[in-house]
Order: sequence, then structure tokens, then C-alpha cells
Amino acid sequence: MASYELAQLNIGVIRGPMDSPLMADFAGNLDRINAVAEASPGFVWRLQTDEGDATAIRPFDDNENMLVNMSVWRDVASLNTYVYSSAHVELMRRRREWFEPMREAFVVLWWVPCGHRPSVEEAIARLDMLRTNGPTAEAFTFRTAFAPPGQAVAGAPGSFSAECPA
Repeated sequence: MASYELAQLNIGVIRGPMDSPLMADFAGNLDRINAVAEASPGFVWRLQTDEGDATAIRPFDDNENMLVNMSVWRDVASLNTYVYSSAHVELMRRRREWFEPMREAFVVLWWVPCGHRPSVEEAIARLDMLRTNGPTAEAFTFRTAFAPPGQAVAGAPGSFSAECPA
């Protein structure tokens, strides 16, 4: 049995209010795409409010339009399959309609002990680590992924996805 699970955070600046016509297709697809994630092999947990998504969580004081998405997965391969090989790709291809371009890293991955559900503050700290230090075993990306602590993988870090299809 594995002793670690993979946490992920991704952030994005929306182009308009969630209830605006501009964001209608994105908002209208959230329930469907969250259901795809939850039904995906390797899915463990996702951050959500009582409304069933995380769009009301705005932890960045300096940007009220910054959305967060956070989840926990069994491993990098499971998350990679969901992100790049499921219906999720449809929405990624349209992200420029709904989100401003980001100049800094906006996705971070890290290992957590099984059963640990990271806080938003913990996730933001990991994103800051990635932005400051580049990919390390404590905060990494799909392109430069690291094995869980104590698990030796020949040639680690490794690449899990050559290109984003979006």
C-alpha cells in the first residue's frame, strides 16, 4: 500500500465574474467535469465548498479574480490521465476564453502522506516554492515530476507528459 498521494493546485485569473455571460460555459461545465474527475481512476479528493466546487474560494488578497483548483490523486499517472486524456481536455482547449494568460507557474504538484488533505495556504506555499526554486521534490510539475519520498525511481525526476494538448 502506498504511503503517499499526489496533491495538485492550479490557479487562474478569470476574465469576468463567474455569473457573467463570458463565464457561462465554464460555469455550466463545472459539475460535469468535476464528476469526470471523481469517477477517474486514482482520484482521491478535491477542494470544494457546499456548492460543490471551489469557485467561491478566493485566497489571494491581491487578486479577487484568482480561482483555485486543488485535488489529491493516487499518483502522477492518474492525474496525468485525467488532465490530458479525458473530457477535461475539452475545457483546457478553451481556457483562453475564460482565463487570463499567466506569466508565472500556475500548476504545482507535491506528495502528501496518505489521508492528508492540504490546506489552500499549504498549496500556495508549494506554488511559491516552485516559482522561487523551480521543480524540486517538494514542489514540481508534470514535465519534471519526482517520485514519492523514499521511493527510488531510476532517472527521477521524470517526464510524464510531453505536451499539453490544449
